[in-house]
Amino acid sequence: MDRHLNRYYKTALYKWKMSVKSNLYFSLFILSLFTSFFASCKKEMVIPRASGRPYEVMVVMNDWEWEAKQGRALFAVLDTDIPGLPQPERSFHISQVDPKRFDSILNIFRNIILVDINKQLYTMTSMKFTRDKYAMEQIVLTIQSPSADDFADFCFDHGQDIIDFLTKMEMNRLVKELKGKYSKKTAELAKEIFDCEFHAPEEIKSYKKGENFFWTSSNGSSGMVNICMYSYPYEGPQTFNKQYVLAKRDSVMAVNIPGTLPTMHMATDTLCTTVKPIMVHNQYALEARGLWYMENDGMGGPFVSHSRVDTTRNIVIVVEGFVFAPEKMKRGLMRRLEGSLYTLNLPDEKTTAIVTNMEEVAVTAEDRKKARQK
Repeated sequence: MDRHLNRYYKTALYKWKMSVKSNLYFSLFILSLFTSFFASCKKEMVIPRASGRPYEVMVVMNDWEWEAKQGRALFAVLDTDIPGLPQPERSFHISQVDPKRFDSILNIFRNIILVDINKQLYTMTSMKFTRDKYAMEQIVLTIQSPSADDFADFCFDHGQDIIDFLTKMEMNRLVKELKGKYSKKTAELAKEIFDCEFHAPEEIKSYKKGENFFWTSSNGSSGMVNICMYSYPYEGPQTFNKQYVLAKRDSVMAVNIPGTLPTMHMATDTLCTTVKPIMVHNQYALEARGLWYMENDGMGGPFVSHSRVDTTRNIVIVVEGFVFAPEKMKRGLMRRLEGSLYTLNLPDEKTTAIVTNMEEVAVTAEDRKKARQK
């Protein structure tokens, strides 16, 4: 009897110990999850979100260099006018700070250009960039050069590369933003008429439908922004040239966007319009950028469009943004519309980032540690 009781107590004790051990492992597992969670939260807390408005650029460069040949060369690049607008508007808002004043307050700027000219360290001029070095959603472009002359020559030769890189990074930010906030009516029409996914700025709500066509607009009294989308048959590579694309545009707009009188309709200022090939979601597209006007009327403004081939249906799909804002600057309005064009997904297509040819260097934990210590 005692032997059986002893065996019973030993079995019960063993089960109790295993239960305690199991609970302990479970508790340690839960503790590790909380530790990882709070560690990631702490990481996010020590990395602030980038500050500044779209297309603002801060140059980190010695004060005397900024006023010298090398600084004037970089300023001339950043001060370039945006193409396709009816009046001069420069590409970026530019500010400059000496490295001695570049502290934890200023280093969270959204777009930073770090200039390092040192003949002991470098034998040639090069560019590279990092993401989120000092703040989340930040781009830091570093230009290293052995001399002031080499740096100035590099700016002259690669100025457009610098402009394109910074512009594409801002467009990528907008594409990301439009995933959450976009015009529901424009998205519905793109899906209904063209079986495409498309996200335009959310202020665009008014609309008009036509045959293989729609036009949506903010219909505002100040700074009116508009999106048009239309299609036509693809007839081979000759479809993608300036004359063909603009002739199609004029024929579509004449029918679908008339003026107040029968003699009035939208047309293209072909002399002030350029076209060039680009890549959208790793596929060929043709970009047109220039000015529109109302025939026999005084209205007009800038436009930008992407023409793309839907190979499954053998059609060209065109998405265009245009602005009517005679009373104000148009840079910000046009860039929001242009960025939204990159959200167009043909059937069975997924949005990809706008790519650049710039070398990217991953930010390290040591980089962030140094940034916090400044």
